[in-house]
Amino acid sequence: MFRSVLSGFALLLVACSSVGEPAPEAEVSDADVFRNWVEARAGTGEAVHWVSEGAVYAYPSGEKILGMKGFDSSKVIWPEGDEGEVIHLTRKTFTYTDPVTGAFLTEFNGQKVVPIAYPYQLIRYRMKDGLIFADVEQGVEPRVQNIAAKDGIISRKVGDSWAFTAPLFLNFPLPGGGQYEAWENYDFFIHPEGSISEPHQMTWQRFGDLPPWAGGGKGIYHLLSWRVESTDEFPPELLAWAEAEKPLWLAPPESLEEVRKLQKGEGGPGWGQ
Repeated sequence: MFRSVLSGFALLLVACSSVGEPAPEAEVSDADVFRNWVEARAGTGEAVHWVSEGAVYAYPSGEKILGMKGFDSSKVIWPEGDEGEVIHLTRKTFTYTDPVTGAFLTEFNGQKVVPIAYPYQLIRYRMKDGLIFADVEQGVEPRVQNIAAKDGIISRKVGDSWAFTAPLFLNFPLPGGGQYEAWENYDFFIHPEGSISEPHQMTWQRFGDLPPWAGGGKGIYHLLSWRVESTDEFPPELLAWAEAEKPLWLAPPESLEEVRKLQKGEGGPGWGQ
């Protein structure tokens, strides 16, 4: 079901000179780790999708106040030669659900629910000193944001699998004079081909402000995500919601030209929330 993009993660065994002696593991270069990270996250050229579900908890009470469901659609553009940037084009949208029934919400305590909806994110990947850096471009003119990565993505071997950890400490001014502050952390787990049915997995946590329609205050967000190769593999209720409410998000941006056009337009409700 899944495309074989993880062969570099399964370390090759080198033949031993003596019978019965354990075969040593071959070293994996930074270039191999980098390529396999990019291909696992964004595919090899065709669109891939990450489906997510989770919940929102009030802080510090821990009360589960909302569920969450959503997805992103991604593709990668590799440079033609050895030089140049690796570009990840993505759209992502997440909406909120009833914490008990899982039903998609349009209102919460009498307030209109506003889904998170990014018409695009443009991510540039680079590797330096054994760390992967992801610089993000998002937003619309005159407030296109360029968020340079300060902390790199850490890659670690866990048994036969790989873990990629990406912490984010967000702190920037808002148009109305306030300050946006939040902590987020992404842990991607990439498992060897054929070892499990869902070899691409991710968990995401966030601590920050709840949206105004949810009553404000601080909250903890938590999502579990897994990669699928086609929207046909979406949970049926999520696909039905997306087709009705967010059809644009079912495919990533086609090109940099499309991103530039989006930057000159309007982001729409939910941009950046």
